Amino acid sequence: MEPGLEELMPRLLPVGDCDLTEDFDPTVPPRTPQEYLKRVQIEAARCPDVVVAKIDPRKLKKKPTVNISISGCQPAPEGYSPTLKWQQQQVANFSAVRQSLNKHRNHWRSQHLDSNVTMPKSEDEEGWRKFCLGEKIYSEIDALPDNENLGIDYMKVGFPPLLSIVSRMNQATVTSVLEYLISWFGEKKFTPELGRWLYALLACLEKPLLPEAHSLIRQLARRCSEVRALEESKNEEQISALNLIICLVSRYFDQRDLADEPS
Repeated sequence: MEPGLEELMPRLLPVGDCDLTEDFDPTVPPRTPQEYLKRVQIEAARCPDVVVAKIDPRKLKKKPTVNISISGCQPAPEGYSPTLKWQQQQVANFSAVRQSLNKHRNHWRSQHLDSNVTMPKSEDEEGWRKFCLGEKIYSEIDALPDNENLGIDYMKVGFPPLLSIVSRMNQATVTSVLEYLISWFGEKKFTPELGRWLYALLACLEKPLLPEAHSLIRQLARRCSEVRALEESKNEEQISALNLIICLVSRYFDQRDLADEPS
């Protein structure tokens, strides 16, 4: 920096005249406050006035892609759009279920699980899918051995979302399992087992929603509307289940832009 220009600029760390020893070396750690300030001043004077960043132009050729979906749900098939009264009743029922679950959570959490129930760890995606849906659905097995004399093999058909199970799941686990099932549902068909677990997990989801949960349930509602629109056999029971999930996401969790228009 030119001496004349330096005199016109205010000094952030002014260093007055001080008795520095003749052997002062700015490259070694300072021994006194005066030496420290003098060293900072010297280093600041050596900094260039302009710094130019070196950018590799090859890295700018590929534009980053961010997929953001802001579209709403696809409309229900003609004649299957739920009425406003039906939607309001489902929201009221769901609210009552959530209140009961919260009230009795500690009681159900204290109940002993059967010896055959081993809940997967939160990060075990494959384990949770098999736990909730069973080997038959997860592995897409058409037929299973007949075990009538041995009772129900829940590892094969999936564990239902019992209160003693879901009450033991913290919010991190609830969100993770919801993500696992929604991801699976993104490429698979809707089943009653999946529907029961989705309903139970939504009932356990705390409000206000965390951003991750907010994104997940919107993804879920859109996927339900896609499956509903492609339902060729017009299975009334399945369409009703899909309507229910869309209704809860849109009207209970306040994602009104995804709501079905009343018929």
